[in-house]
Amino acid sequence: MRSLALAIPGAEEGFNMGSVVFKVNGKVLARLLGADAMIVGVSFDEREMLLQAEPETFHITDHYKDYPGMLARLASLTPQALERFLWKRWRQIARKSDIKAYDARREQEKRP
Repeated sequence: MRSLALAIPGAEEGFNMGSVVFKVNGKVLARLLGADAMIVGVSFDEREMLLQAEPETFHITDHYKDYPGMLARLASLTPQALERFLWKRWRQIARKSDIKAYDARREQEKRP
């Protein structure tokens, strides 16, 4: 999880409230909760869909019910799914200029 999070442009690792947190521009990208769960940011609609579709992976507690996110069990969260969550969240919290620069670099890399 750490290597995927730190591969995100501008991601920094820190600690907050006793847990590891990854931030971009001072905003939470992801937070570890102990050794087996993490908070991932999603819309309320997406959360409801994922909670129903994959209850073995995703869950919610009363503490997070009003937060646009949910808890994911790391043991059943695939690296590919984690990477999608991280990049989606990055696009929500990164500076527009950083997103534009990243997208331009990716387009340049695709050219022969």
